[in-house]
Amino acid sequence: MRASHLVAFLALGALTACSGYERDITLHDLRTNSGQPEEFAIVPHKPLTQPETYADLPTPTPGGANRTDATPLADAVAVLGGNPARVQATGQGVPSGDVALVRSASRFGRDGQIREELAATDLEFRKRRSLFTWSIVPRDEYTRAYRRETLDGYTWLERYRAAGAGTPSAPPE
Repeated sequence: MRASHLVAFLALGALTACSGYERDITLHDLRTNSGQPEEFAIVPHKPLTQPETYADLPTPTPGGANRTDATPLADAVAVLGGNPARVQATGQGVPSGDVALVRSASRFGRDGQIREELAATDLEFRKRRSLFTWSIVPRDEYTRAYRRETLDGYTWLERYRAAGAGTPSAPPE
């Protein structure tokens, strides 16, 4: 009786492992599990206003911005006395105020597909690192997965100071 139970359990486990289940590879567990609403998920929209003339309305673009969408960065710049038009992205996805900076930084050339390449590489990395992350108690696997990719700031501060390089004062650990 026990051997048949073991065989059935192993067969069920093998069948489950072969299923086409798409596993979660986010590595971050951002669920609150508290039953409370997520306060950061609530995004207020700007009030609806009627334009002076309907000819002034921009042509709708799929995936484009809406006049009532929240623009927190531009709103913060305007409140602080700046020009909110400078943070609007140009056609290349770069804010108009940063075009000169990007041009100067890429004067020796840049790969236009670097974001897509990095996204694909990171997706493969997360797939590899999320293979055996199942646990009874949910936990955030992000820090553990990217542990080798991070730098210890105080170690490098000491190395630079030992080499005689000028370093800013750092807060104590």
